[in-house]
Formats: sequence, C-alpha cells, structure tokens
Amino acid sequence: MLWGGMARGRSGNMFLLERSSAAERGCWAWGGIAFQSVLGEHRLQEDMQQMNNHSYRLRCKLVLFSSLMLAASVATTGAAEPQVELLWPQGAPDAKGDKPADKPALTIFLPEEQKAVGTAVVIYPGGGYGLVATDDGRIVAQWLNTFGVAGFVVNYRQRGEGYGHPAPLQDAQRAIRIVRARAAEWKIVPNRIGVLGISAGGHLASTVGTHFDKGNPNSADPVERVGCRPDFLILCAPVIALNEPYTHVGSQTNLLGANADPALVRSLSSEKQVTAETPPTFLFHTDEDSLVPPENSVQFYLALRRAGVPAEMHIYRKGPHGAGIVPDVVFGTSTWWERLRDWMQVQGLLDGR
Repeated sequence: MLWGGMARGRSGNMFLLERSSAAERGCWAWGGIAFQSVLGEHRLQEDMQQMNNHSYRLRCKLVLFSSLMLAASVATTGAAEPQVELLWPQGAPDAKGDKPADKPALTIFLPEEQKAVGTAVVIYPGGGYGLVATDDGRIVAQWLNTFGVAGFVVNYRQRGEGYGHPAPLQDAQRAIRIVRARAAEWKIVPNRIGVLGISAGGHLASTVGTHFDKGNPNSADPVERVGCRPDFLILCAPVIALNEPYTHVGSQTNLLGANADPALVRSLSSEKQVTAETPPTFLFHTDEDSLVPPENSVQFYLALRRAGVPAEMHIYRKGPHGAGIVPDVVFGTSTWWERLRDWMQVQGLLDGR
C-alpha cells in the first residue's frame, strides 16, 4: 500500500515514501529501504496486547509525517554517508557463533566538518531487549548531525539473537570505548561523549551510566585501555526499574530470564545504582505511557537529585510509549527535541572544539 508522499533524497532525486507489506510486521519502507521503527518494539507479544487499532493508526500517521520531515531536513546537509564497523573485529565475548547476529556493530554518522562541535552521542535504540530498532537510532543520529553532533548507533546483542545479560552491556560499553579511543580520528573531544537510549535502550544507557570503569591499561587491545564512563546521559521513555510495579516485564525477562538472582536484578535496577559519579542526565517521558510508565524516569531523576547529580526531566501529558521518539505531531510532546538541544547548549556541549 502506498502512502501518497514524496521526499527528496540526498542526491536530489525524488522518491516515494511507502508503507510496504512489511509494515504489518512493524516495519516501514523509506525510499525503498526497509527499516524497523519503535513500532517494532511493540510487536513483542506481551506489548501488542496493550495496543489498539486507534493508537496503531495514529502511530502510522506520525511515522509518515516524521519521515517526510526528516528527509527534508537531512537532504540539505552535507554529512558523510554513515559507515558500519564491527564492535569486536576479533569476535565478541561469549559469541555463540559467527553469524551476523553474533557480530554487534556500530553505525557512524559524522556531521559536516564545518558544523562539527566536537561532541558525540552513542545511541542505543529500543526493542525490549528482544530486537534493536536501529532506524529510530538513525533518525536521532541524523538530527544530531544537523547541529554538528556526531551520532553512533549501536546494534547490540539481545534476546532475539539469543543473548541476555551481560552481552548488551558489553556491547554498550565497547561502543563508548571505541568512540573515545578514536576521538582524534573523528574530531571529537574525548570528555564530550554521551549516550542516548530509547525505551529498553534507555535502560542500557542508564546501566552504562551507573556501571563503568577507567579501562585496562594492560590490555593488548588499545580500545580496552580507555574508560567507558559516558560524560552525559539522554534517556527517552526509558526502562529504569526492575522488579517494581511499573517495570516493563518483557524487557527484564529478555535481559535476565524469568528467575534471575535478586542481587543481579538489584544491580541492574538503575535507580538503585546512582552515585555522585553518575553523569548529568536529561530525561523525557509522557504521562500517558502505559507500556513503560513515567515512574521509571521519575525515580531515576529523584535518585540523581539525592546524589547531587545535575538533571533535567520533561514529562509531557500526551502520547503513548514511543510518541515523540521521532519528530511527530503530538502537540506539545514533539518539543522535547528542542528542549534536548537547549539542555546540550546549557551543558556546553555545542560550544565547538
């Protein structure tokens, strides 16, 4: 089924934005390239029971509108074509095989050189730890590029590929180390490398913000010699708390299994792990989110307050889970993008190298 929209690609050619048959499985075709949006996260069986036809149709309209806006904006930039690299060229730790699913990757989106401000954001898309909605990450990375920030989208291992904890965390930390180890190559300031996580990716981002190290100076791998502490956190409708009434059970089960050790569960319940060393944080959520309730963001914010960590939180009234993750037409909620840019400006992250 074609949606009657046209957009202009980077080459200047016009192309159709269409909904393909894959859309029925939570996928979209954008300029002939199929991608999985945040809707893919909702395709988990448990989550689909919470969706109704009205919210699905609304989301479809929002993704269409969002993609058109994005195409219009990124077509005018001169950002480099994204490059994909393996996180672990010599093989990921505890890899189950040698298939693509066993090879987590990093997609690199660099801004125009004259716009670059030296800040980088490592992006963990959502997917309930059962898939990775990488094209949500692509949309965020291309938006960051428009004002000079580099974006790095992580396709981390997860349960849909046979992996639970600690594989997602290993991949998430590795991505930060890579960006920091190669900061000079990509013209990035080494202490201006943050992370952005969406939904379950927000849990992963909050986990790297509460579980980090300074690197192993004795490692034969130069990447492993650098630290993996992010310099700031951006959490979008994040899963935060585990074993709580407002926990997203699907994410917890995919990550840890059904009967995880309570000590492990507590160690990965991010609001219980905040310290004064947790990085400054920006949080965004909606009051209407029943899939991942806003209590997740609220509890993390309160923990940051108690630890004396600078934080800013925006809870918008309207929008189900995933609304606003791509720029959309939910009145009011879509302004979170500009609030994030304002926050980055206040943090000195857009001042230039």
